[in-house]
Amino acid sequence: MAPIPLIPLIIAVLLSVHGLRSRSLSFSGAVTAFVVGFSILAVPVRTIGITLIVFYLIGSRATKYGKKRKAQLEDDYQDAGYRSGAQVLCNSFTALLASGIWCLAFSPDMLPWSLVNYYIRSGSAMLESVPYVDGQWCPLDATVSSGWSRALIFVVLGHFACCLGDTLASELGILSSRPPILITTLKTVPPGTNGGVSVGGTLASLFGGLSMGVTMFISIVVENAHCRSSWITILPSLVFWGSAAGVGGSLLDSFLGAALQRTRYSVDKKIILTGHQEEPERGRKDTVKVISGLNLLTNNQVNLLSSIVTALVVARFASTSET
Repeated sequence: MAPIPLIPLIIAVLLSVHGLRSRSLSFSGAVTAFVVGFSILAVPVRTIGITLIVFYLIGSRATKYGKKRKAQLEDDYQDAGYRSGAQVLCNSFTALLASGIWCLAFSPDMLPWSLVNYYIRSGSAMLESVPYVDGQWCPLDATVSSGWSRALIFVVLGHFACCLGDTLASELGILSSRPPILITTLKTVPPGTNGGVSVGGTLASLFGGLSMGVTMFISIVVENAHCRSSWITILPSLVFWGSAAGVGGSLLDSFLGAALQRTRYSVDKKIILTGHQEEPERGRKDTVKVISGLNLLTNNQVNLLSSIVTALVVARFASTSET
């Protein structure tokens, strides 16, 4: 059995403990973050783990920066974000799955994914893979394994760019002096409304996606000599698709939130009701009004769906261009 990758293990422990102590993660969130973090950081393509770390650090900082304003506008907002295990998983699921498939296909002996491969024993054969040993080929090379490695890396990029773009749009866009507009009707709505968009929030989502693309570019050309020799074609693809996923994923999240996630507003308190309060009694419907959305999806479900769609779209189109 392959040895336990100690550096990924230590980093995963440090990040989860940091999140717990800074109250950006609940206990379940910290446990989930450790499992997800270790699993992703253990992938031999270190670019994936570095992108995860930068995503976590920027997202946590943005959440803390906008917490005071959100506490004033949302009734059930928890101090410093305090993300649960479900939130952590919804913001990492697609990248975790893509990382696992990549590892099973191209480096099946690497823990913890080797434990999964022990039971399925089909990852490499399924993708006609070429073993990834000591960076002998660039993971973004479209000619390797029918482009599967490249596609999976872009799934990871699309996921993190979408999630960070949405996080920055939500946490920083709410600080705008102008009220947002609802993406489905273009009418002005209270800050914090699901589906509300603003210029500031959109620019923040662009920065989030761009930062993920730049992070992945810098780390992969430093890590892999074969990628470094093709940097002139890798740079525009990572930057473009990262930026596109940041903005596009955030807008998709807003659209789903406006259409399928109910937003209620307290006229008396002038805040968004995000908890599970009872519907207002008859004769008092004027105090609480529904601003938008059908009561079909939760915020976590919207985040999960938008990140999956964005990641798959990015992988589909980005994988067709050669490095």
